[in-house]
Amino acid sequence: MASGTIQVFLAESLLLPTGLLTAAFLTRQLGPDGYGLLMLTTTLVSWIGWSITSAFTRTTIKFVGETEDWQTVATTVLQLHLLLGMVAVAVIWAIAHPIAHALGEPAMANYLRLFILEVPIFCLTYAHRSVLVGLGRFSQRAVATAIRWIARALLMVALVAAGLSLWGAILGSLSAALVELLVCRSFVHPPLMSRSRFPMQQLWGYAVPLFLLAISLRLYDKLDLLMLKLLGGTAAEAGFYGTAQNLSLIPSLFTLSFVPLLLATLTRTISAGGLTKAKQLSRDAMRLVLMLLPFAGLGAGAASDIIQLMFSPVFLPAAPLFAVLIFAAIAMAMIAVTTCILTAASKPNWTIALTGPMIPVAIAAHLWMIPRFGPLGATLVTTTVASSGALATILAVYYLWKILPPLSSLGRSLLLAGLAYGVASLWVTPGWLLGLKLLLVGLLIPSGFLVLGEFSDRELERIQATARSAYGYFSRNHRPSQRP
Repeated sequence: MASGTIQVFLAESLLLPTGLLTAAFLTRQLGPDGYGLLMLTTTLVSWIGWSITSAFTRTTIKFVGETEDWQTVATTVLQLHLLLGMVAVAVIWAIAHPIAHALGEPAMANYLRLFILEVPIFCLTYAHRSVLVGLGRFSQRAVATAIRWIARALLMVALVAAGLSLWGAILGSLSAALVELLVCRSFVHPPLMSRSRFPMQQLWGYAVPLFLLAISLRLYDKLDLLMLKLLGGTAAEAGFYGTAQNLSLIPSLFTLSFVPLLLATLTRTISAGGLTKAKQLSRDAMRLVLMLLPFAGLGAGAASDIIQLMFSPVFLPAAPLFAVLIFAAIAMAMIAVTTCILTAASKPNWTIALTGPMIPVAIAAHLWMIPRFGPLGATLVTTTVASSGALATILAVYYLWKILPPLSSLGRSLLLAGLAYGVASLWVTPGWLLGLKLLLVGLLIPSGFLVLGEFSDRELERIQATARSAYGYFSRNHRPSQRP
């Protein structure tokens, strides 16, 4: 699971450099208004696509991992994804104009109608991803994702540079999604149109509560941006807010990489009767999320430098928004891990019961905070409600299995987060020297954990063994040739 997580994380991490470079190019080409319009359209389309796929991702991994006749499961899942994706296209084509007028951007309707065509492609692609994870083919899952992010950056930049403006950005994203689907089909190709013997009713027992969970989390994930626009925010403010959201993606990359593999491992462990091992693994997974807090502090402290370097000084209003939203992303990562644990423990209904109330609470808070504090009020609501949801799901895991993330790890993480924030905010680095600052402070964080006694002797032995193994591999494969 560890090696698979690293491979998938590295592939998903390509979104960071490719996405930031693409965003830096688009913000300069489209300006705040055009980029804000793109962010609104992307928000709606991505929310629909992620809601559909998240409904079946965990269900697919669980059932594919538990059965030998996985192709029948895969065919049923693919057909469901295609059906729901096409329904989404039909609905959005019918109501695109009302949505655009409600958001105060009439020109958005045609962009939305084109972009929504990505949803069925994305749904089919993600179904293939889930099948690969369920089969344990983590490397192939990583390769497909890496190809998509690279293709997306190249195609979007090329088409916008060719003069297609917003249309080019949307067509580039569409084309990259199609490329990833073709790559996935080359790795695993269950029948798409044949009749499956696997009963859909068996999927719905898990899929329905997880579908509601997915809708809740995806709606919550973009609720702040939509509420900001509905409550009078300008397109430029939406562009600043969308920029801050994009920068806070790193914890989401961890979630995308780690949670599906965690679910697959927990499912197999529990099925084999290893409940004690499953509990320990779950506790370590929650602890790992806490250890991301210092890196969030580093990002928050360097927010202004990052924004200025990547997006130009025009987008500096996004810096304080990012400094708050990065901690909301950590809370959402904890929710993803804890709901994964509950799903593996056959408690999918608990997940929606715990996260569903986040939506009405956030809406009520946004209605009060945004008119008073604007975009910053939206970030405070998002972070506070997400943190409360994370605490609720942690307590649910404790009620079920009597495990909690170590409080000592929380204390060390908060201390290092404060130190990282202080160093990053006080150490002013012009231009590309920012990369050196982020690297040095980032390397000091694991050193801080080591000095504070976060790692056990057993964990240190594993780290040393891994380092020796990596050094031995490098030495064997990169030894200078000996000439006679």
